[in-house]
Amino acid sequence: MIFDRLPIPIVQAPLGGGPSTPALAAAVSGAGGLGFLAAGYRSPRVMAEEIATVRGLTGRPFGVNLFAPVPGPAGREAVERYAARLEPEARRMGVNLGEPRFDRDAFEEKIDRLLRDPVPLVSFTFGCPSAAIISSLREVGSETWATVTDVEEAELAEAAGASALVVQGLEAGGHRGFFVDGKGASDYSVLALVQLAGARVRIPLVAAGGISTGGAVAAVLAAGAAAAQLGTAFMRCPEAGTSEVHRAALASSRPTSLTRAFSGRSARGVVNRFMRDYDLDAPVAYPEVHHLTAPLRARGREEGDEDVVNLWAGQTHELARPLPAADLVRELARDARGALKVAGERLSRSHFR
Repeated sequence: MIFDRLPIPIVQAPLGGGPSTPALAAAVSGAGGLGFLAAGYRSPRVMAEEIATVRGLTGRPFGVNLFAPVPGPAGREAVERYAARLEPEARRMGVNLGEPRFDRDAFEEKIDRLLRDPVPLVSFTFGCPSAAIISSLREVGSETWATVTDVEEAELAEAAGASALVVQGLEAGGHRGFFVDGKGASDYSVLALVQLAGARVRIPLVAAGGISTGGAVAAVLAAGAAAAQLGTAFMRCPEAGTSEVHRAALASSRPTSLTRAFSGRSARGVVNRFMRDYDLDAPVAYPEVHHLTAPLRARGREEGDEDVVNLWAGQTHELARPLPAADLVRELARDARGALKVAGERLSRSHFR
């Protein structure tokens, strides 16, 4: 498995929407971790170009993440009501709202390209593909990971043939990896989910959510994870494509919250005015709302207006630092080893032996 080829069990989370870049993925993989490309919101052609770029930068393993197709489309009336609610915001910013369309993010075309030009690892978010797709990827030499947020999803993904599971705690930044958004609360912390899933499935687990330090990496490894996946921690690295307004928010100590206001799907970000004003009105309607708000978010990034930008971030975002990605990987590994050593020393001094 790919874990046997990782000198350092640290995974750079796929960061859709801009922060993930070939340079970031290659730097993490080159340092001994596992870098990821985020193919979500990318066309099949751009995905293929970025894969070629990573291959030109490193010979180490890397992964590509796809958005699994979500159930849909959403109810038209709910989306239209939300669009009407956002119209004054669009006029204020001098843009037109986007077309609230439903699509599958070219999922089938991306799978076809990955079957014709395999990569070491393909991961999925928002659901688990069919056993047939997983089997096809395995036949061309690609491992498959599925992102899960509860034990039921973990068991479904294992049954479909996934090689490993990314167990995403509530602390994680960006979109929640629910198979079905709105089905009910899935509020497990990462440590709780690692323990629960570890007791129910046999395949390796990758822990994700609120992990920003070597001590946190050590904690999830000690709890049974095969690796730790970090996203927000890499978003201030110079190789990341994170916008300046987003970088500034990550460096703050402001709180985060879950919202559907930007995309119609539950996601965690630094709280801003857009979240406060529109969250209660936002329907469960992904990707329709994502397309609807895209012009607002783009204008906000252009103008540095943080109040209309989706500032995706995990709960520990203020711990992220602007280090080169390779240095960050090595520092996290060193600190994790140190944390495990200290924990072992504390246990060895225990009187309860």
